[in-house]
This record gives sequence, structure tokens and C-alpha cells, in this order.
Amino acid sequence: MESLSQLVTTHQWGTHFVNSTPPMYGLAQCFQDLSHTDCLLCYAASRTKLPRCLPSLSATIFLDGCYLRYDNYSFYQQSTDPSRDAVNCSSSSKHGLENEDRMEFVRNVGFAIRNVTKAAVDNGGFGVAQVKGSVYALAQCWKTVGRDGCRACLEKGGEAVRGCAPKKEGRALNAGCYLRYSTEKFYNDEEQAEHMADHGHGLSVSRGIIIAVVLAAAAFIFLSLFAAYAGYAKLVQIKQERSGVGLASISINKYSSLKFKYETLEKATDYFNSSKKIGQGGGGSVFKGTLPNGKTVAVKRLIYNTRQWVDDFFNEVNLISGIEHKHLVKLLGCSIEGPESLLVYEYVPNKSLDHFLFDKNKVQILTWNERLNIIIGTAEGLAYLHEGSTIRIIHRDIKSGNVLLDENLSPKIADFGLARCFAADQSHLSTGIAGTLGYMAPEYLVQGQLTEKADVYSFGVLVLEIVSGKRNSTFRQDWDDSDSLLHKVWKLYISNDLARAVDPCLRDDFPAEEASRVLQIGLLCTQASVALRPSMAEVVAMLTNKERAAIPNPNQPPFLNATGSSTINRSSYSANSSISNALTKVEASYTSSESSSLRSSYGDFKNCTSFAQ
Repeated sequence: MESLSQLVTTHQWGTHFVNSTPPMYGLAQCFQDLSHTDCLLCYAASRTKLPRCLPSLSATIFLDGCYLRYDNYSFYQQSTDPSRDAVNCSSSSKHGLENEDRMEFVRNVGFAIRNVTKAAVDNGGFGVAQVKGSVYALAQCWKTVGRDGCRACLEKGGEAVRGCAPKKEGRALNAGCYLRYSTEKFYNDEEQAEHMADHGHGLSVSRGIIIAVVLAAAAFIFLSLFAAYAGYAKLVQIKQERSGVGLASISINKYSSLKFKYETLEKATDYFNSSKKIGQGGGGSVFKGTLPNGKTVAVKRLIYNTRQWVDDFFNEVNLISGIEHKHLVKLLGCSIEGPESLLVYEYVPNKSLDHFLFDKNKVQILTWNERLNIIIGTAEGLAYLHEGSTIRIIHRDIKSGNVLLDENLSPKIADFGLARCFAADQSHLSTGIAGTLGYMAPEYLVQGQLTEKADVYSFGVLVLEIVSGKRNSTFRQDWDDSDSLLHKVWKLYISNDLARAVDPCLRDDFPAEEASRVLQIGLLCTQASVALRPSMAEVVAMLTNKERAAIPNPNQPPFLNATGSSTINRSSYSANSSISNALTKVEASYTSSESSSLRSSYGDFKNCTSFAQ
């Protein structure tokens, strides 16, 4: 996958063939209006979808910025496919139009589709068009279909997508092309796209087909590994469990204060009775338990027992167990000599923060002061991890579900299962991607490079969630348009109206200036540039500054996009990214007729076709 990423980084599209049984063919291509960064982010998002298609030998993934497909036959010159081609119309129509205006809109959609089809055919497979500033269209053909195939694909797609009018948006998702129209501008200007290609990355609209991308090879490797796993999983599990327990015993024996007997924890939780279950954390279920001395603890049953996991994780247990801070959940110890591995934490009586913020019944609404104290406390806990302890620790999974609240609603950061420790002279780590989509910094998602600033980015997203009361991955269900949470808050910042982003459940019972200041700090933390994000120590200083010193103006966050309802022109901001769909897991079925804003965070279109035996 690393070599594939390098090829996409260099060429932005490619094909590859593997002469195997069955043979494998692959194609990956970014849309021509994407910047280099957007292309990398889109490819990273599509790459994460591939394993979900296994064990199928055929997969097609549409994201609203790139396309990825592998199959067991040569589909490169296939422009249309009745079994795969689809049309996707938005659920909302142009409201308030008289019959005559509605007919004019339908005609304009037809003009836009005709114009963009001609532009794409004449321009090497890519084109954009607009009609009277009311309809915008984009067409992208795959490099392999040729001029005639491009025309045939777009003509079929155009005929299908005309049927979406008077809906606000329509998309044709065909074997050889993609076509979209919208009432709002959603693409980069053609001149800007050409500039990005020619001057930013050594590419050109007129250069034609460039060298292959090794996609099918990776897919074949996935399939081989899946088959091997299916055949030998049980035997491997037994061996790993045996070797894992032995290694863990050696690793933990010298830290006798951390050791708990399995039988003790089993009895403490009433043999892991379901009534004692208090949560599902990263890597396992969490149970409330009472030790023989009367102390209440939280016991996590871990689902991992492999050799690699034992080596890595218990080394971190030894390190993290010595860290104490009022805003960090204390790790008390572990048990690794029973039939399963257990971790023991201090017990925090209230649930995690997400239960308070996103409870549909709104049983307990957090006041502004409670929210601010949670933000400050979480910031102080992270600052301690990054700079205050004897070792530098990056959490890697900061989110509302990993912030617990005690009896005073004071926050405690939990779940260190993904944490990574830094040596004092290290500036960053190169590591495998792990964490929660929606909170992951772009440089970590794309390149796997981990610094404290990845936690800062996650914290910024968390701040916006706490203040707005909206979950980053479900904003479209609650707000009155399809913008992402970052996008929405950014637009309000641009219009100097940040107070509108505050949770309406507070009923204006909050200091507008202070709330706006906190939201601006959140935007500072989510800037695309690592260097521009403040450290957590600086964040704490800004949050606790009683003199209200001026806060720097943030640059636009990443993952922003111009969706069908956006009023921000993508070409106006250099830091744009149209791939917020890398941050959520919402998927549309291949035959879905529901709205799917593919360039937004809900714009994930995937199809897996099973191989016929």
C-alpha cells in the first residue's frame, strides 16, 4: 500500500494488472479539479474501504473526488455497464418555484449537462460548466476509456441524471465516468485545476495516460491473507494466546504492584455479569467491580491476545501506570495470567461525555460553565501527557467517548490503548494508522506521521462538539444544511457570528463573547498546517487567560468542502479539502435513491460484487 500511495502521490491515477488465478485488474483516479492534498486524502479514504469488500474479488468505490475499482476481468475500456451504472438524486427539490420557473430550471440542467459533456470530451476527459449561475456541473471520465468511450459514458449518464431535475443535485456513477450537477458551485475552477496540476505537481490536463498504480496486487494480497486466516485462525489463536501470556508474565512480573489475580477481578465483577457492564471501550468491554477491600474499580476485558500486542501494550502499561493527573483516568494494574487479559482502572461514576452531549432525550443538559470546565480540564490533561510527565505521551484517540466525567462533572481522559510514547529527542513517529475517523489529523491520516499536534487537532474537534452539542459525524441530521461541523463553524467565524454555533439547548444562557473565543480556539487547533496549531500548553493558557488577550486568527481547517448547500467558494481558500468523507463511515447502497452528498462527509459510495463460483 505504501508504494501504491507513492504512485498516487506522483501521478494521481493509474492502472495495474496481476497475472494470477483469477487475474486481477485495478484502477485508481482522482478527479482533475482536486488539489494534490485533496487527491491524497481521497485516496487514503478509499483505501480504508477496500478491506470491507473482502472476500469479494470485485469492488467499486466512488468518493466525491476519486474512484477506485478492482475486478477479475479487464474493465479498463468499459464505458458503461447496465449492471453497475447508477444515478443518485438528492432528496430536496427547488422550493417555491412557479411551474414556469421549474421548467426553466429543468432546461438549465439539460444545458449544463450538454455543455459539460462536450467540455469533457474535448478536454481529455474532464470538464466543468455553469448555466446562468443557477446550475453547475462537473464531468470526469476515466483515463482508460478514450474519447469515444468518454462520450458514450457521459451521454448515458447525462440522460439518466436529467431525470433528477427539479432536484437540487444529481449524480451519474458509471463504469467509465462520473457526472454531477448542483444548484451550488462545488468544484474548483478549471483554470485553477490546471494551475494546480501544471505548477504544483508536474501534471497536465493534456499529458494523457501516465504509468500504472499497483492496486490489484494489494487487493490480491488481501484476499490471500483472508483465505489463510480462515483456514488457520483457530490454530494461530491458540499459539498466540499461549505465547502471549508467557511474554506478558515476564514483562509484568517485576511490577508486582500492578498485578491482580484473575479470580479476584472475576469475583469483583460478579463473574462479568451483564448488569455490571458500564461501557464498551477501545479493545474491550468495561465492567464495574468491587475489590475485597471495598474499593470500586473499572475492569476492562481485552479482546487482544497476540504476541505483538502483548509486547507493545504491556510495555505501555508499565509506563502509563506511573502517570498521575487529576484529569487522567488512573491505571491501577492488570491481570494477564487467566484465560483473558484484564486492565484495572479507577472507577469514574458518571458516563462518558458523549452520553451528556448527544443524548436524544436531553436528560441532563450541561451548562456553559460545566462545558467550559470540561474543555479546560481535558486541555490540562493533554498538556500534562505531552509536556508535564517524565515521558511524552500522545493519546491518538481523543474524542467525547474517551472523556469520562466524575461526580463533579470534572473530566478524566480515558482509554490509553492506542497511546504512543516519545523519546525526548523525537519530533515525530511514523506509525500505523489508528484512531477514530472524524478526529484524525490530516497529516496522520495520509502519511502516518504522529506528533502531539495530532492530539491537538482531535481536541479542536472535541471543543467544537462540546460547544455546539453536535456530533462531528451526524451534523447533517441536526443542522439545517449539509455542511460539516468544521465547515459550519468556519463559515460562522468568517461572518463574525460564532455565537450562533453554540448549542441551542443553552437557550442563550451563556456569555456570547467567551463562547466565541472558545470556538475560535477550537478552530486554531484544527488548522490543516501542523506548524500553525498551538501546543496544548498554549491552548490551556488561552482558555484560562483572565485578561482576554487577543487570540490569533485561524486559517481554514482541512476537510472543508463546497457541498450543494455551501456558500463558500472553494477557489477562494488555498487550504480547502473536499474529502471530509474520509472522516465518516456512512455508506450508500449501490441501488440507493436517497441523497448522497458525495463530496461531503456522507459521500461514500461503495459496491462489492461477489465472485461467481
